[in-house]
Amino acid sequence: MEYWRVLRDHRVSAVLVGDVVANVGDGAIITALPLLTLRIHGDVPAPLAISAVEAAPYVLATALAFTIGLTRLRIPPRASIIVDCLLRGAVLAGLGLLAMADAITLPALVCGLLFGSILRMVGVSSRRLVVTELVAPEDRLAANGLLGTSQSLAAYAIGPVIGGVLATGQNPGIALVVDGAAQVLLLAAVFVTPSTAGSVEGDRIPASGLRILRRIPLAARLLVVVFGFNLFYMPVEIALPLLVRGPLHGDGLSLGVIWTGFGVGALIGAVLTGLLRKLPEHRVLVSIIGLWGVVVVLLTFAPSVPYAAVVFFLGGVIYAPFTPVVYTVVQGVLAPSEQQPVLTLWTACSNVAAPLGLALGGPLVQAVGTEGGLVVSALLTIALVPLAAVGLRRSRAGGEDARTEVRTA
Repeated sequence: MEYWRVLRDHRVSAVLVGDVVANVGDGAIITALPLLTLRIHGDVPAPLAISAVEAAPYVLATALAFTIGLTRLRIPPRASIIVDCLLRGAVLAGLGLLAMADAITLPALVCGLLFGSILRMVGVSSRRLVVTELVAPEDRLAANGLLGTSQSLAAYAIGPVIGGVLATGQNPGIALVVDGAAQVLLLAAVFVTPSTAGSVEGDRIPASGLRILRRIPLAARLLVVVFGFNLFYMPVEIALPLLVRGPLHGDGLSLGVIWTGFGVGALIGAVLTGLLRKLPEHRVLVSIIGLWGVVVVLLTFAPSVPYAAVVFFLGGVIYAPFTPVVYTVVQGVLAPSEQQPVLTLWTACSNVAAPLGLALGGPLVQAVGTEGGLVVSALLTIALVPLAAVGLRRSRAGGEDARTEVRTA
């Protein structure tokens, strides 16, 4: 019922459709980028080359997001999405055309992704701001769930298999061109959708995101948990394409099938997110972290591509509710004028784990092997469970303001 109520607003539907199409393009390059990297890495060890390519889109994007979150700099959410679509779309299309002409090098690919994605992180958090601004507070979990469904369906169910097919049957570069073109519909949807998300009243500029977070200890502790979860996940992205090419004897399509398994599971998990509305949030989040660690352990025993796809399917079901629940908790304790600085800083802090985890994951996998890297990732994730359980339960024990409490009953 909540999902239908949200989708009845044509403005929300338009932005969500654009988000789905953009995510399909982003999903296509999940499989295409590592496969393209394996074709052009030259004398650079494959794990290190994949690590550099996967980390490049996060570096400048994270720096800009930190600048917004730690200062009073504001970029209107709607404008940030539009500029991100224009810049990133053009750069990806250009890189794709170079790859199709066999004229691309590893440094060119890394630099293009580095500068072309500078607004990516701000743009992604702005999509959430624009959509949740258009719904009532009681529908915020449903809106966040729909955004999660969009990402699950498009970025992990549809996109990766398209990228795998294109990379295997044609050239990985064509997937980059597709991703660049996919930004156009999101650009159009946001361009025609009025939004005041993140605005402030009169001339009052809210405090920086860091200062606001200091007033909300629960949000700060939750941020530490999310950072650790993202950091410990990243070796999986390095190891998975090597696992497919090595022990599983697969190809680009096989990698796409595995990611599609994750996407289908995540789609189911995202659709079911609304059923978690009455459950204690801290228990949901801690359970997801622990079960994801178990999924990675199971992946290390994969004897075949179908087995790995089934394991990743279960991982998708488990992981999907994590982000909607996290953002709903955080948005529930913020005033409207506080949301852009806090969510942008939040996104930057949690996502800085991606380039850091990728940078560390490459040498880790190189040193301990593909299966060893997965084992380390799983053990670190499982070790996070008791820390997360204690940190999130302290909100009630410490007697904080009711706005900052996670339901622990």
